[in-house]
Amino acid sequence: MRCRIIMSMLTGATLLASALIGAGAAQAAVVAPPPTEAPAEFGADWHDPLTAAPAVTAPHTTSCRVTLAEAQFRDFTPYRGSYLPPHGCGDRWSKVVLRLDGKVKGRQFDRLGYLHVGGVEVLRTSTPEPSPEGVEWSVEKDVTRYSDTFRTAQDVEMLIGNVVDDTYTGVIDVKATLTFYEGGPAAAAAPDRVLTLADGPDGPTLTTPRNSERVVAEVYATGSGGGCEEYWYLAVPATAPYSCRAEGGPYREVQVEVDGRLAGIATPFPTVWTGGWSNPFLWYVIPGPRAFDVKPIEYDLTPFAGILNDGRPHRVEVSVVGVPQGQSGWSTPVNVLVWQDPGKAVVGGRLVTHEAGELTESSVHTPGTEHRVDTRAAHRLTVSGYLDTSHGRVRTTVTRAVANTSAHRWSDGETVDGLDAGWTDDESVTVEGRGPARTTRTHRTYTMNGVTTLGADARLRTRLTLGDLADVVTTRAGRRVAWSRLDDTYRGDAAYTVDVPRDQRHAVGTTSERYRLYGSDGCHDRRLTTVQGVLTEDRRGC
Repeated sequence: MRCRIIMSMLTGATLLASALIGAGAAQAAVVAPPPTEAPAEFGADWHDPLTAAPAVTAPHTTSCRVTLAEAQFRDFTPYRGSYLPPHGCGDRWSKVVLRLDGKVKGRQFDRLGYLHVGGVEVLRTSTPEPSPEGVEWSVEKDVTRYSDTFRTAQDVEMLIGNVVDDTYTGVIDVKATLTFYEGGPAAAAAPDRVLTLADGPDGPTLTTPRNSERVVAEVYATGSGGGCEEYWYLAVPATAPYSCRAEGGPYREVQVEVDGRLAGIATPFPTVWTGGWSNPFLWYVIPGPRAFDVKPIEYDLTPFAGILNDGRPHRVEVSVVGVPQGQSGWSTPVNVLVWQDPGKAVVGGRLVTHEAGELTESSVHTPGTEHRVDTRAAHRLTVSGYLDTSHGRVRTTVTRAVANTSAHRWSDGETVDGLDAGWTDDESVTVEGRGPARTTRTHRTYTMNGVTTLGADARLRTRLTLGDLADVVTTRAGRRVAWSRLDDTYRGDAAYTVDVPRDQRHAVGTTSERYRLYGSDGCHDRRLTTVQGVLTEDRRGC
């Protein structure tokens, strides 16, 4: 985890951040062969990347497929093409599934990319690092929420920024398709409009339909370059002797403002890309949580709909707390999803409550043979507003509370470097006035615990555990009507000899992922284990 080493291994992602691209929401969809016996150390090839996350389910209805893009990425030139809606599946779909198939061989860094349709970001994704023999992988994502965009002809833009030269030989070859499934309940649940921000004289602006009754912003926030923002969770105060510094330390918070007023706060997920923590042998087969699945942060802006519905453009800005002044490194593209009131042309209302607590934050450096930085931070926001809809007055209250604690320890020279960190993001959304009050509470927890050591024998070892957990409960009139629980845990332990040719690294590594998702809609439980790049366990529960 030494920053100097990580920076050299993640140069590709850092370069891409300067082009404002990042990673996307998806899951690897590779069918695993039966587990086999592992070799004594890594060879020149290994299993294709895969994750334990559930595949996107498909309804048993008529389907139509459209190709969005086919490209080979060698540099930072975007692919540009066009999209036409499918024929034979109608224009109201029960599900729309995006699939990205990729392959790369040779030597290459991890790279980050995006896919836009009509300016809407439908995918933000990263790539695995290849073997000399080459790897293939697939990513799937449910993109039904963008159905409004897919109903008309659109421009398509895609980029996975890459560098190909005498040393880095891997050309990234990808194909992206959309599969449309006819009819079904999801057609009614999808947003009526999918909007992007416009360039205004004082910053980005949003103009919503005047009869909007629900407004949700999604921000694909990724720290991916600009100094140490690729691994912001390791930053220390500027006075501490460490290679990744930020004046306020490692705390980051993604904020949304409407007309200069704080409208949403959130904790960014601490994504580790497939070259991270100084050790690509951790990630060759099983990526860390969300490395192939960078989900957007969602903000319910419905309390502000009474302000937004006046037909005029409103300034909507996204910022990341904690980034050093004048430093880039974060990409924050925004889509806005809008549900409209079919019974009224204009829906009026107002914001009635806005309570922004003070952000408490501290990072304390304790010097010594083992340096230590302890960070504590917390923030809370409550907003409430009402709308006079065709079905009466509806009030929406959103409360969000975020917090972070971390302990970062390192030795002089950073030959020992460890982090134990946790983040929480609690959100409550209550809707009153259309039948019994309905409340959805979401408790998110992200964890990172690991250490990298570099011995006198030039052996680098990384042990790391990552966690992505979420509990969601929906109640109506105080009674539970839906619930789910996610526990996605990655564990890895890998070592190799640094500063020698690949065939002299004598690399070894054991990695595992267990992805459990269960609740009122069913259950998924899958565990994967790899040893020296060979899949040795693929077990399913439920």
